[in-house]
Amino acid sequence: MDATKAIKETVDRFRQRRTAPVVLELDLTEGLTEGAPADPLGAVLSMRKTRLADVLDGLRRARRDPRVKGLVVKLGGRPIGLAMVQELRTAVVQLRAAGKLTVAYAETFGEFGAGTVPYYLASAFEKVYLQPSGDVGLTGISLEQRFLKKALDKVGVEYQIGQRHEYKTAANMYTQDHMTEAHRESAARIAESVIEQIVAGIAEGRGLPPERVRELIDKGPFIGAEAVEAGLVDRLAYRDEVYDEIRQEGDLLLYVSRYARGAITKKIPHPGERVVALIHGNGMIRLGRSGRSPLGGGGAMGSDTICAAFRAARRDDNVKAIVFRVDSPGGSYVASDAIWREVVLARRAGKPVIVSMGDLAASGGYFVSMAADVIVAQPGTLTGSIGVFGGKPSIGELLGRIGVTSEAVDVGANSGMFSPSRAYSEPQWARVNAWLDRIYDDFVGKVAEGRGIDRDRAHELARGRVWTGADAFGGGLVDELGGLEDALALARSRANLPRDASVRTYPRMHPLERLRPPESSEDKAAALTRIRLEAWGPLTRLAAELGLPSYGPLMLPTWWTIR
Repeated sequence: MDATKAIKETVDRFRQRRTAPVVLELDLTEGLTEGAPADPLGAVLSMRKTRLADVLDGLRRARRDPRVKGLVVKLGGRPIGLAMVQELRTAVVQLRAAGKLTVAYAETFGEFGAGTVPYYLASAFEKVYLQPSGDVGLTGISLEQRFLKKALDKVGVEYQIGQRHEYKTAANMYTQDHMTEAHRESAARIAESVIEQIVAGIAEGRGLPPERVRELIDKGPFIGAEAVEAGLVDRLAYRDEVYDEIRQEGDLLLYVSRYARGAITKKIPHPGERVVALIHGNGMIRLGRSGRSPLGGGGAMGSDTICAAFRAARRDDNVKAIVFRVDSPGGSYVASDAIWREVVLARRAGKPVIVSMGDLAASGGYFVSMAADVIVAQPGTLTGSIGVFGGKPSIGELLGRIGVTSEAVDVGANSGMFSPSRAYSEPQWARVNAWLDRIYDDFVGKVAEGRGIDRDRAHELARGRVWTGADAFGGGLVDELGGLEDALALARSRANLPRDASVRTYPRMHPLERLRPPESSEDKAAALTRIRLEAWGPLTRLAAELGLPSYGPLMLPTWWTIR
């Protein structure tokens, strides 16, 4: 009898839990990941980190769920890219419009540092709370570039690098000691475009005139009490005070990602169901498989992995459309071209391909995107950089200064042209430039074809220039402004699928990724310690030894990333 009573009480508690008012919570202090890693190491490193797709899916479902009464989000900590912030802002605004309470709180928006982008995200919420000791680092946008040429000259290292064209500035840190006119022009326009977006968002979210927001940016950063007085923050409060207020809305706190994955809300594709394929392409583009170096350096978009995903989606009769989520600064031209070909083949097979751009879709990232039916980007996405560079460092003088001599036996006039111990000969330099011309011509030609514009117009938009998504949209390099949810909706529409048609993710999830996250912040303390391995990869074998940043021929300079 006691056992029967215990079982009944357990069932009753379960039913109450399934029907109780819910407040969703989201901790963004550890950042977000784009999609499931395709390698075991990546799976281990990110298995406790929330995914953007889960958050967007959860908030979309929450808009229609009467159980969900509100959302509380903790901000600060690891930076989140501008385009990802804009995706989150849109989801929060839509949740507010559905009548749900939205609360953002932070211990600080920049502790003696910049906090413009995190605060921009917070401004989308109905209420913004700040710890009494915190600050609001609303200071604007600064794009800073360091140049190594003079330092390299002093140690006897010379970089021989060619580029197409004047706006392709990825290698300028090695070859210049200041910003060129084109470099400064491009950077200035990006900074102004970004600040325009941030000012408009804060003004709308906080009910302030745009000119007032500009004034506040020039007066920042703000001490907590000053931020309240300026209307940037609603209240100074500690975490326990924020949660005491939130708990008045619902008894149950539940992480957004767990809510999104819950059996009661998650729609699982059944056999034979028509679906949309979602292919994630994240990180530097390279030949081979997706993954990351055991020594660090972040994830990589491997052409073998992405091409296989496209082939699988193309050959699956149940897949009626493909969304290709691209978040990449570029990389290998050959690998980018292989992926481009699979996009073309998917379209020829009658399957619409919609590209959704994340924080970055530049150089090679744009190359793999340009053949899609529709390109969707956020206003803050950094895209374009249609150009190429290539070359090598020459360290013969440096080696001589430290007493290292080199001798070589060459069979073939150009067999040693890629050695860093000697400079290019004139014929070798001519071959390098012929290679650059070929790549640039191919890139521009495919842009013209994919975007439906003439070659001269494509060249005008190219020349290695980086654009924000807003400016790329104005120039025709991007078709629509929006996020992943918009791209999925477009794919369903193009394929004549229901609005709630299921999504099948590629590359397939690694088994380690199936480890569940904690349900709420109450048990987050028991999570595994995160392992972070961060290092720069090599530009060449020499650069690996010197620890210099990693670039490929179709790359965006890392300093462009706006956090």
